Amino acid sequence: MKRIMVYSHDTFGLGNIRRMLTVAMHLVDAFPDASVLIVSGSPMLHAFRIPPRVDYLKLPCLSRTQAGDYAVKFLDMPFDETVRLRSNLLVSAILDFEPDLIVVDKKPLGVGNELEHALELLQRRGRQTRLALLLRDILDSPEATRAVWSKNGYFDAIDRYYDQVLVVGSEHVFDLAREYDFPASVRDKVRYCGYLKRERHSAARTLQDGPVTQAERLVLVTTGGGEDGHRLISAYADSLDAIAAAGSVHSVVVCGPEMSPVHRKQVSIRLEGRDDVTLLEFSDDMMGLMDAADLVVSMSGYNTVCELLSLRKRAILVPRVKPVAEQWIRAERLEQLGLMRALHPDRLTPESLAAMVTQELDLANVVRYPRTHLDMDGLDRICDSLGELLDTSAVRVAGARATMIQGVRS
Repeated sequence: MKRIMVYSHDTFGLGNIRRMLTVAMHLVDAFPDASVLIVSGSPMLHAFRIPPRVDYLKLPCLSRTQAGDYAVKFLDMPFDETVRLRSNLLVSAILDFEPDLIVVDKKPLGVGNELEHALELLQRRGRQTRLALLLRDILDSPEATRAVWSKNGYFDAIDRYYDQVLVVGSEHVFDLAREYDFPASVRDKVRYCGYLKRERHSAARTLQDGPVTQAERLVLVTTGGGEDGHRLISAYADSLDAIAAAGSVHSVVVCGPEMSPVHRKQVSIRLEGRDDVTLLEFSDDMMGLMDAADLVVSMSGYNTVCELLSLRKRAILVPRVKPVAEQWIRAERLEQLGLMRALHPDRLTPESLAAMVTQELDLANVVRYPRTHLDMDGLDRICDSLGELLDTSAVRVAGARATMIQGVRS
């Protein structure tokens, strides 16, 4: 059996861990002789369905402030001590699991450089384990990303430790290596894999017990994990009367499991007594809800956008813009390509949102022809690239064992 470790620091929302779990599931489907250990600090990993030959090791949770700094989420411990604990767990996991391949999400050295000690140990041991860095299409503004990567020595780390840099996006939307000024030695390791296509589920199963009628158009409002989604949902709640005046519409509003109880209660009070709204805390079939919807109003996190692109759905994107500009850049680029609408949060009001929703619903039966066809074969290309590393790793391990046996015989 080939052993693959997937590391995802995951300090905020559901995006990173959902993406890495999707990759892990595709890896075990593609390689019947592989098992995957996910190492993550996500507080929500246990809530997802874990397939056979995939397991996980939970790291103590960190959180991210609006200023972009990291803090300890639950434990009564200083940040440095918590990072040291996480680093020690990573070292133990790598030494005991002995992966043939490690796939690292986003941060080449992990949060607070917590992964560096383990990578250094691997290199001192002869580094039979291969390494791939997985980057989403957009990280942050070019200026901010260049500064962070230079300060943290990420380019040197990729040069020293990594075999591949896989980008789950398209250079036609955002040429990551060029925009972030990757040095030639790092750029040579970059492969653009395309976006991650998500499989369509049955919308009928999701809504079979719901109040939606055939005559009504359906709007889905979702903010992912929901930790910072209260403002969007509140604006939508205040826009409902104007939307209802334009026609028969039913709305499904998903708060998200990480919305605070106080904010969830406020949303519930605002929507109380309305028979044109279904309020959910969480759905494990978001694709089914999207598939059923005539229009989706959401933030523009990577996974949500991939789901919308996979389903070719009309969407209004109201992105998060702090502490990083990633979501706004993505929303703006997709609007420029004619794929979705974008509404900057500085311009978010019940009136602006109602106007945009009614406009898009009026065009629900019009086929939109985007100027760019996006590559959605990211999962297959990731598996192809990682398969090359696994084969190389197998050859290296076999060669090392042969050398050891020959030495014993001599």
